[in-house]
Amino acid sequence: MYELKPLDVASLSKKALFGAAIGLVLICFFLSNVNHPNPDWPKFWMVRPLIIVPLAGACGGAFYYFTNYLPFQKGWKKIAINVLSLFVFLIGLWMGIVLGLDGTLWN
Repeated sequence: MYELKPLDVASLSKKALFGAAIGLVLICFFLSNVNHPNPDWPKFWMVRPLIIVPLAGACGGAFYYFTNYLPFQKGWKKIAINVLSLFVFLIGLWMGIVLGLDGTLWN
């Protein structure tokens, strides 16, 4: 039977912050291209994507930590888990962007 390792809060925090930073940079890139926002949008329309997308990135980074936390990683299983983690991170980030920009840039 496998033994569970203790939770490494510092490593989890680093991976979550790295994922959030990727999300923040990506959404800032999208938002910086808006020169004249639609007057129908709310006054602080940028706040929602600036919160949701980094949260989605942080969740993806935490998922990466927890999948690498699994004890049975050797050989091809480690590669498969890393590919799965990357795929989940990208899908989560995409969903965060869609939820954040819904009603404004993606109407």
